[in-house]
Formats: sequence, C-alpha cells, structure tokens
Amino acid sequence: MAKSGQNNRVVSGIRPTGGTHLGNYHGALKNWVALQHEYECYFFVADWHALTTHYDDSADLDNYVQEIIIDWLAAGLNPNMCTMFIQSRVVEHAELHVLLSMITPLSWLERVPTYKDQQERLKKKDLSTFGFLGYPLLQSADILLYRPAYVPVGADQVAHVEITREIARRFNHLYGREPGFEDKANDAVRKLGGKNAKLYQQMRRKYQEKGELEALEKGKAIVMDHASLTLADRERLLGFLEGGGRNILVEPEALLTPTPKVPGLDGQKMSKSYNNTIGLREDPDSVDKKLRTMQTDPARVRRTDPGTPEKCPVWELHKIYSDEQTLEWVQEGCTTAGIGCIDCKKKLIERVVSEIEEMRTRAREYEENPEFVRSIIAEGCEDARDAARDTMDEVRQAMGLDYR
Repeated sequence: MAKSGQNNRVVSGIRPTGGTHLGNYHGALKNWVALQHEYECYFFVADWHALTTHYDDSADLDNYVQEIIIDWLAAGLNPNMCTMFIQSRVVEHAELHVLLSMITPLSWLERVPTYKDQQERLKKKDLSTFGFLGYPLLQSADILLYRPAYVPVGADQVAHVEITREIARRFNHLYGREPGFEDKANDAVRKLGGKNAKLYQQMRRKYQEKGELEALEKGKAIVMDHASLTLADRERLLGFLEGGGRNILVEPEALLTPTPKVPGLDGQKMSKSYNNTIGLREDPDSVDKKLRTMQTDPARVRRTDPGTPEKCPVWELHKIYSDEQTLEWVQEGCTTAGIGCIDCKKKLIERVVSEIEEMRTRAREYEENPEFVRSIIAEGCEDARDAARDTMDEVRQAMGLDYR
C-alpha cells in the first residue's frame, strides 16, 4: 500500500465480450474487491477494447456492459469506495490515444508479446487491423489518462505496463521541458516553505550527485505531502527532483497480484474465446453438468487406474476452492485410485455452486433495479471524466494545443 500523502491511485479494466466467468473473477475481480479498501481505484469496462477482436459482433455490447457492471457489484465492488465507469463514455481515452500515437514507434507495438500470441490463438479472426495493432497503445492511454501509481496485473501482463512506462517517459522527454521550466520549478520550491524547501534541495542534490534512491523517495514525499501545491507545480517539482523536465504523465508501476491458474472445461486457460467457461452467475444445474463432464487426467481411463492430480485441470480448481483437508483427500484418493473422478468432482461442485449462488443472490437486487445500475455508471463516468479532463488539459498545454 502506498504511504499516506503519496499517489496511491490504481487503474484497471475488463473487456465486455460476454458475461464474467470464474477466470475473470479469480484472476482479477476478486483482487479488485480487496484493492478498493487500500487504494483510490478506477475500474472501467473496456468496451473499445472489445471491438479490437469482436468488431464484427457488437450487437450485444450494450447488454454485456450492463451485465458486467452487475457482476462487479455482485462480486463486492462498492461504488462508494471505487470509481466504476465505461471507457467509451470518457472520450478523453480516444484523444490521448491519438496524441500518443504521434510519438510511439511502430516497433514498440509489434514487439508486445500478446500481439502475435493472440493472432495465433484466434486464427479464425481477421486481426490484421490497425485497431488490433494499436490496442497496447490504447491500453497505455487508458492507464496514463488517470496518472495512477499502480496497475494491478499478473506476471503475463507486465509487458503492457512496461510499454506504458516507456511511452510516458518518451512523452515527458519530448514535452516536459516547458519554456522557463527551471524558473517555474524554483518558484515552486519556494512555495514549499523554508524548512521543506531546504530539505527538498538537499534531497535533490543527494539524488542527482550521488544517486541515492532513498533521497529521491524522501524528496517525492515532501512534494506529495504539500497539499497546497497546484498539480502543475507538483509535477514540476517531481521532474526537477530527478533532473529532468516536468513529469506530465506518471510512469505507473506494475502491482503484481496473485492470479491463480483458472483452467477452463477443456484444460486450457478459461476464456470466452475458447468457449470453455463457467459464468459468475450461471445456473447451478448448468454448473453441475459442466463440471461433471470436465476433462480430467487422461491416464485415468478406468475407475481403478491411479491418476496424477498435477495433470488434471480439476485439481487446479480444487486448489482455488478447497481447504487443505480436501486437497489431501483428493491427492491421496487420486494417486491410489481410492476415489473416482466423479467423487473428486462432487466436492468441487459443492464449493463452486455455493460461491456462484452467493453472487446470484447479491445480483438480484441490481437485476431488478436497472435504473439504479445506470445511475451508478453515470456517476462513475462523470467522476472519471473529471480526472481525465485534468490530465488532458496538461497534455494539450504541453503539446502546444491549448489554443486561445
């Protein structure tokens, strides 16, 4: 958790390409629910991102967006503790995407690991589009627009945060040196007050002359704890501290989060693209049927054949849902053929259905009151717009686009 007075903002989004499934929940959403208690969180429905792979099938997008918000509320996101909004309702996402595209080398986008990986996995889709090539840049704009300190990701998504940091660094290098920067920065130092101004200058010298990272952090804390500074002066002081120009866009850090491997019904990663999911609010009978027929260890052809849990996707779900006693029972029973696959699955089905039933119960009040859901979305979008406009005012000014 970020220290008091420092930037502790978090930004993340999920594409609305269908209902939320257990992979989404355990891979991201469950963690969001925890983060809202510790950070200033902005969570958005990435509807433009849905079009990068589903541009030819957008008829149900409106319904998907409504449903995903209900899923979030049912999972425990609280609109009083976080900002939930829709990407396309904040047009500044598109504006920043366009402006960043003017400075981002094409090679940076082509080297993003998931670019070729997704093309390979989704061969039936024509993904040779400008939108798909540029989706990592749109993702960077989504993040940078809110100037967060952190982006919660799993290890496989760190590359997206790194390109975002590179883009922010390039933007600040190109546009951070405003006319009269040092004079304005020195004026901002004086606004810190005598004692803090002196301490700031000491930390600045220690970092720039000796490379002391502790001095850099102390200098940042002095700036961030001074509440009366304008946003522009704060960014000038942070840039001046590091020996560069004004930091208009913040370089976010990856907030590595626990992302358990959630297998789909066929053993691959659970994904709507592979049609192997269990929905967050799916009918219990359907869940029961799906799990009973889920793929298991191929070595267990007969009931009497011993198995290897590590080769069975059902075991991966047990590791998410089951307690230690049950895990020991599965491990012992599978490896000795003491239990059959159906016995193993019954224990899992009980726990999965119980969790889903809780979600379904919480979701009902929102399903029965769609106007309330729309009001939550509207309020979240307005709050997101306010933050986005502040950033774009700074970006336009830095790029010389704030025409009088």
